[in-house]
Amino acid sequence: MDTGLLILRLMAGLLIAGHGVQKVSFRLGGSGLAGGIEEFRHDGFRGGSLTALAAGAGQICSGLLLAAGAVTPLAAAGAIGVMTVALTVKWPNGLWVQRDGYEYPLVLITVAAALAFTGPGRLSADRALDLLPWPAWWPVTAVVVGTAAGLATRALLHRPAPPGPEAPSGGVHSR
Repeated sequence: MDTGLLILRLMAGLLIAGHGVQKVSFRLGGSGLAGGIEEFRHDGFRGGSLTALAAGAGQICSGLLLAAGAVTPLAAAGAIGVMTVALTVKWPNGLWVQRDGYEYPLVLITVAAALAFTGPGRLSADRALDLLPWPAWWPVTAVVVGTAAGLATRALLHRPAPPGPEAPSGGVHSR
């Protein structure tokens, strides 16, 4: 079981961290900070460089902590938060990733939540630092706080879509 948790933590954590690196640099196929800013603007978020830097830092930190199994409930909350924002962006596209849907963020949210509840396993920084076991309320708090933080970020930083052009009325015009 511990080896399975290690593999799960490494895969999910490093993918989340890598996604953050892409937001703020040209590494791993990223478009640099300017590209991260443009991505957020395109998705309807305000805040410019601060938003891109905060998102990138949140993904990098939570992903690396999750991969290491370090302060796992906090790492899970951070991962859940940033992936909840991603899920809200992709929500209108439906579930499946083929249509740019929210399938992938949902999987990462689920993995982070599961790790909050199972713990990181013996092969982790938490175990090496003798931080385990966590109090039973920590996993629930991590999931609730992470989700709430992601939804609050969306509510505070997302601009409503501008109204589209008025559609012509289908009625008969009188002269």
